[in-house]
Amino acid sequence: MSAARRTARVHGRRSSAEVLEGIAAVAALAALVAGVPFALLTFFGSPVPEQWPTLNTLTQRLGPSSLITILVVLVWLAWIQLSLCVIVEVYAGVRGVGVPARVPLAGGTQSMVHRLVVTALLLFTATTAIMPAFSGRDLHAARPVQTQSQELHRIPAVPEAGTPAEPAESVQSPPVQKSKATKIYHVHPPHGRHHESLWEIADKCLGDGRRYPEIYALNKGREQPDGSRLTIASLIRPGWILEMPDDAVGAEVVPVHDLGEHRPHGTPKPAPHKLAEPPPHAAQAPGHQAQPAPRHQIPQQRAPQGAQAPARGQDTAATTPSAGGYEFGWPEGLSVASLLAAGLLAALGRRRREQMWHRAFGQMIAAPEGDAAVAEQALRIGADTEGTRLLDLGLRQMSKALAADGRTPPTVYGVHLGAETLDLWIAPADRNPLPPWEAHDNGQVWRLRRDWVREIPLDPDGLRDVLAPYPGLISLGTNHKGRILVDLEAAHGLIALRGPEDARRAVLAAVATELATNRWSDHMRITLVGFGEELSQIAPDRIRAVRSLGEALPELEARAEEVRQALAASGADSVLTGRCRGVFGEAWMPHYLVMADEPTDKETDRLIALARTGRRMAAGYIVPGDVQGATWTWEVTAAGRLQAGVLGFEVEAQLVPEPHYRAVVELFRTAGRVEGVPLPGLEDDPASAAMDIDLKPVVDLRLLGPIEVDAPGPMEDARRALCTEVLVYLATHPGGVHPTVLSGAVWPRGATAGVRDATIARVSDWLGRDSRGRPNLYYDEAGRIKLGSEVRVDWSVLRWLVWRSAAEPASETAYMSYALDLVRGPLLAGRPRGRYGWLAVDGLEYEAVARVIDIAHRLVVLRLDDGDARGAIAAARAGLRLAREDEGLWRDLLRATHAAGDPEPLRDAVEELRLRVERGPMLGQMQPETEALIEELLPQYRRVAI
Repeated sequence: MSAARRTARVHGRRSSAEVLEGIAAVAALAALVAGVPFALLTFFGSPVPEQWPTLNTLTQRLGPSSLITILVVLVWLAWIQLSLCVIVEVYAGVRGVGVPARVPLAGGTQSMVHRLVVTALLLFTATTAIMPAFSGRDLHAARPVQTQSQELHRIPAVPEAGTPAEPAESVQSPPVQKSKATKIYHVHPPHGRHHESLWEIADKCLGDGRRYPEIYALNKGREQPDGSRLTIASLIRPGWILEMPDDAVGAEVVPVHDLGEHRPHGTPKPAPHKLAEPPPHAAQAPGHQAQPAPRHQIPQQRAPQGAQAPARGQDTAATTPSAGGYEFGWPEGLSVASLLAAGLLAALGRRRREQMWHRAFGQMIAAPEGDAAVAEQALRIGADTEGTRLLDLGLRQMSKALAADGRTPPTVYGVHLGAETLDLWIAPADRNPLPPWEAHDNGQVWRLRRDWVREIPLDPDGLRDVLAPYPGLISLGTNHKGRILVDLEAAHGLIALRGPEDARRAVLAAVATELATNRWSDHMRITLVGFGEELSQIAPDRIRAVRSLGEALPELEARAEEVRQALAASGADSVLTGRCRGVFGEAWMPHYLVMADEPTDKETDRLIALARTGRRMAAGYIVPGDVQGATWTWEVTAAGRLQAGVLGFEVEAQLVPEPHYRAVVELFRTAGRVEGVPLPGLEDDPASAAMDIDLKPVVDLRLLGPIEVDAPGPMEDARRALCTEVLVYLATHPGGVHPTVLSGAVWPRGATAGVRDATIARVSDWLGRDSRGRPNLYYDEAGRIKLGSEVRVDWSVLRWLVWRSAAEPASETAYMSYALDLVRGPLLAGRPRGRYGWLAVDGLEYEAVARVIDIAHRLVVLRLDDGDARGAIAAARAGLRLAREDEGLWRDLLRATHAAGDPEPLRDAVEELRLRVERGPMLGQMQPETEALIEELLPQYRRVAI
């Protein structure tokens, strides 16, 4: 029996040390609240004087009795203050109201009472954590954390031969000898944004979340069903099989010799068979009609004649979407960091637009590989672009509205971003927010609903020039309600982060990365100490990396002095007021310090003197270690739980471990390369070889724009998004896809074979059969899944037309024109959030954009040579439908418009381009070639500076 098991405690029981601590806290509170007044009344009598003092009392000589009376009065006042602190802290802890109200002049006293109350309340709670902020209130009634994946999997006991089997619900695991059996736990798939952790599993099965190290010790380094291993306590994946201590409740009991079968397969190894893959149909007599396969059965048939090994996207049973990338573990931290992921993808998109500037005809930008590709896949799955817009535009709108009303934005201590709402936790309370914001909980919470951002334009007028009021908001992590953020500037001092070094660095790397790429800030400066130069590659305009705090302090001190002078010169009473009014704009741009290494004592003293200002100073400082004098002290555990001290938050911390942030850095390094790679050849493309352009399709799948599927079979609306993604993946890999590869692409976090095969069967039913009775989705002889010849995909048709244009130069213009007629908008436009992450490890996006741009450019040249300026304009516009930010196509449009001979449409086109550059994602500036062309074609145009 392992040491972890020997230390196991009975479910629901606390250690004797914890009980003694709780009893001592209760006794201390009782002595302070009841003992002090009892002693004062016993020895000094009532504090109410028999007669009220007169003026003569104030001038008479003081004696020993008078001094004692004054001291007694002071003790009574201190007791009243302490009692108020106890009431406030008990109310906050029991009711879950979040940040406790501040008792005036009770900083140290309230901090002491907070620790005593928390220790005392833990004696009476069912778990080890007092409810964090946002666990109750209007965000639903306060209650212990529950998840919708509480039910544990059970393996029914196998009855002996001849014994009737009992219903599954009544089957209990038989008693077994400890030496011959063990207990296991299946890690559940995520529910929404919630993912299980070792802490939660320990709390659920062992009665105490702090026992997670026992589970970690039993499973560290063991191979899991997906081939990976548990190396970091905070990173577990759905489908893993965890061995549990002997006293675990609700876990499966399995023989020890069967444990090896559970780990590689996730369940006891089944008998060899293939789900939803019956044997090939027997040869049929001529004229005999094929019998339809039963529902949810996918027949196997031969591939269409002429199909060959694919030149692009060929998959085999031995490959995975990222063959080498999964060795460093699925980056779960990146996939659940929704706001960080959205910011990184936005910054990555800007880099790739720069790459497109240097792309040559016939080339595409290089796709990431290995760990970097897997990291981008995780970012695509987790990114919450709508959430970033809600946070950014909602806060700017609030600041603008309050400024127009002569008010200053409130101090925000915490932010909760949920599925449908954005909540600001403010102090002091204010019951009068301006629409569309709503007040809740007597003005302690201001709420904005997501519907608001869904209804406004992408770039609403009037908010573009509003300064971001809270640029220092950072994500702490998530609880069962949503994402929790705090404002670094609200600390008015130093923030210290305690915990194991690896966990601290993962938290601080996440903080630095999100600050550098978030949308809800303007210009800012981030100084990193101890991180190295890697992170500065992500946002070189914001990040400065130094080796020691001594290098950074002079700049930080100079910046603090600039803010003080700006406050004095502007007459603003705070930085928030200055940002709200928009005066001295550059003065309010923040400077944040994030340290990975603990500072020395001398550096700490100097930093505390700089940070402790007592008011907001457009600065924030977060350092590791137990720093005396820190305003806020946070603690992160090895399991990834973060407690935010006096703020009252306890969350699953947002983490970016070193291997994952290095993969992100490599992703940006790849996006910085200007050399392109040749477009894939079309000569050996299986879709082109098997294409019959005159054949009427049974299924029509359109990808060059919003995804559209015309299929004869039924499809439930609730399953349409998943089945569409499966269909798109198969359509873009015409050489066939092995089921294992499909599972890794569509379900990167893991899925059972049953779930995968059931989904494939639904897609097969959806697509139906072709004109000769054959299924439109089938398995070939190698076990790969393919689409039939009567499934038409617009992307495959476009590639075929390009191939034919090269084979028939005389008809090149016609083929190119037909190809552009297929383009309706951006590739796979409108795809749902959290899906199609496999695009990061696939060349589809890069090839489609480059190929459509090249087709449009070539057609513009051909039509201008033929004197067809109107046709050239149409070709350029068609290409811009898919590649809206490509300035090469914009230049083609300007040349074609100029060739038409009318200066007014040319002026309109230039103005349209200018507005897109100014307001859109086109880096805020035109390429020099574009500016030179405008000056040549329209010299009288006075371009507004951008």
